[in-house]
Amino acid sequence: MSLNTQRLKAELKRLLRLIEDGELRKLVEELLLKTEITLEGEPLPLEEAPAGARVHHAYPGGLLQHTVAVARLTLTLCDLIEELYGGEVNRDLALAGALLHDVMKRYVYTPKPEGGYLSAPIGERLDHLTLLAAEAYRRGLPLELLHIIAAHHGDRGPIEPKTLEALLVYIADLADSEMSKRILRAAEYLVKAATGREIRMNSSQEALEIIMAKAREGWEGVRRLKET
Repeated sequence: MSLNTQRLKAELKRLLRLIEDGELRKLVEELLLKTEITLEGEPLPLEEAPAGARVHHAYPGGLLQHTVAVARLTLTLCDLIEELYGGEVNRDLALAGALLHDVMKRYVYTPKPEGGYLSAPIGERLDHLTLLAAEAYRRGLPLELLHIIAAHHGDRGPIEPKTLEALLVYIADLADSEMSKRILRAAEYLVKAATGREIRMNSSQEALEIIMAKAREGWEGVRRLKET
């Protein structure tokens, strides 16, 4: 089952419109959807790029799906902070950071002919976070947004979140990537156990279909899906 990229792109544009600051929204949109950056190699289109080579969202359109998911999770976390914890969040900054956090993954991966991905030449020397922080600085994005970008890997990155907005984006990114990773690995395990074959999932939807078939029909459900 492939991703509905048109629906995801429409949702991405809807989320962009939620940024109330017109100047910030324009800067985010240009970097997210109208990227014209001179770097080694050609970037993958947003709707074709993965969000990871293997660990999470490692399929065409994975980056688009992950970006939408992290943005929506970030907005939900903003609601929790404001409505349950009594805090105040700069929603524009948090949403902007969520939408941009992985956009330079378009440059760091290249598809393998047999399926899957390798690091592109530039991705072997620079990570997506460094590339994005440099480009965002060059374009004059606000310092607080640069911090969200630089801190979205938490203690695995160059700096830990030091603002509430950066913390929320980090948590949203971690939650969605971990969810994708566990869904993909679970489905791959089920297929191998049922059929003896090792396969790569083409989408989280395909993986969830296998997991739900196992829950409803047992091992026969997995075999039915992967042997027909």
